Amino acid sequence: MATDKTPSEDYLGFVEIFRGVRPDIETGSMFGMRCMKRGGKAFAGGFAGGLVVKLAPEALARAAALTHATEFDPSGGGRPMKAWIVLGSEHQDRWQEYAEAAYAAVEATGR
Repeated sequence: MATDKTPSEDYLGFVEIFRGVRPDIETGSMFGMRCMKRGGKAFAGGFAGGLVVKLAPEALARAAALTHATEFDPSGGGRPMKAWIVLGSEHQDRWQEYAEAAYAAVEATGR
């Protein structure tokens, strides 16, 4: 897995669309990458040309079943972060769905 933390144009465009739906989100950074936050808690970001999201277990299992979805390993050192997954650009049609799930999980768990 590449550790490219430069946000793609696809991600930046998606953030603007998502802000139209969820104007309460903030933008910032985590692990050296651009991210979206709710109440100061990161739930999604741009990584390796895709969208990385933090999901509850059931949504994470669904996302992990997608072709080419990968574990989020920001260091590239073989230590993926629990509950986080990268959805590549080939899954842009699902980014809204999973960003909404991540957004909801932040409130539900306060994480």
